Amino acid sequence: MVLVAPEKTGQALELMLVEDSLLDARLTIESLRRCGIHHRLSLFRDGAEAIEFLYKRGVFSLAPVPDVILLDLFLPDTDGVSFLRQLRTDGKLMHLPVVVLTSSDDGSDQRQCEELGVSSYIRKPFNEDKFLSVIRRLKGLSLSIESAVS
Repeated sequence: MVLVAPEKTGQALELMLVEDSLLDARLTIESLRRCGIHHRLSLFRDGAEAIEFLYKRGVFSLAPVPDVILLDLFLPDTDGVSFLRQLRTDGKLMHLPVVVLTSSDDGSDQRQCEELGVSSYIRKPFNEDKFLSVIRRLKGLSLSIESAVS
């Protein structure tokens, strides 16, 4: 796991990036840095470790709950669709917004993800403007939920 710390003070958008390709992770992280959204990012290279983080097991006992999960489909150990299925069957985690970032051009992958309630399905290499507009929209939803709870 790698944490990318926010550069500004205040409430950061908690992002969880589950991506095994360091090149793709770097491109995603650079896009997020350029967008100006105050965020903190946790990077996981496989689905199994990401699940440990979400369930706050072991070294992740103090892990923050992510506001948005950025999920690749092709992962070692636990693939993205299996990860998503597990997430959607857990009452405490099923509400988390998930943005799928994938190189898959298989229509059945997209249908499965849509059936599992992803917030967005974006093919890599992604259009940065589209990606950032999705993140901005989800950040707005996250802030609305926090205000309602406070």
